[in-house]
Amino acid sequence: MTPANIRITKQFRFETAHALWGYDGACRNIHGHSYILYVTLLGKPINDPNHPKYGMVMDFSVLKTIVNEQIVDQFDHALLVRRGTPHDQLANSSELFGKIMKLDYQPTCENMITDFARRISAQLPPEVKLFSLKLHETATAYAEWHATDNE
Repeated sequence: MTPANIRITKQFRFETAHALWGYDGACRNIHGHSYILYVTLLGKPINDPNHPKYGMVMDFSVLKTIVNEQIVDQFDHALLVRRGTPHDQLANSSELFGKIMKLDYQPTCENMITDFARRISAQLPPEVKLFSLKLHETATAYAEWHATDNE
C-alpha cells in the first residue's frame, strides 16, 4: 500500500506578555496572553516495517522537542518588545521585567506566527513539511499561517 499524505497536529501552550509600541488602543500597554499554538505537519507515514517509526509521519516527541526549543522555551513567561522602541529602553532600565525578548518586529499575533513558521520549518526533516500554524492569543482571537498561502 502506497502511503497517503497525512497531516498531524500537536498543541502547545505558553504564557507571554507584550506591548505594541505606537498602537492606538489598550494593547499599547504591557499585558499578557495564554497562547495556544497548533502545529500541523504534512508528510507520508514511513512505509518501512523495519523502521522504528513505521507508520508515522513524524514522531510527536520529535515535533515536541523542535517546538519547545524554538518557541515555547524562548517565549514562555517572556516580555516581548520591539527593538529600538521606548518599550525596549524601559525594559533595559529595570530589573522588574526579567526575561525579555527584543524582536525586530511588532509582537502581534500575526508577526509572531510568521516568525514561528520560519523557526519551525528550518528544523524539520526534508520529507516533512510545515502545513499550517494556528496561534490563539485569546479564547476567541487567533491568527493562522498556511504554507499554501506563502509559496
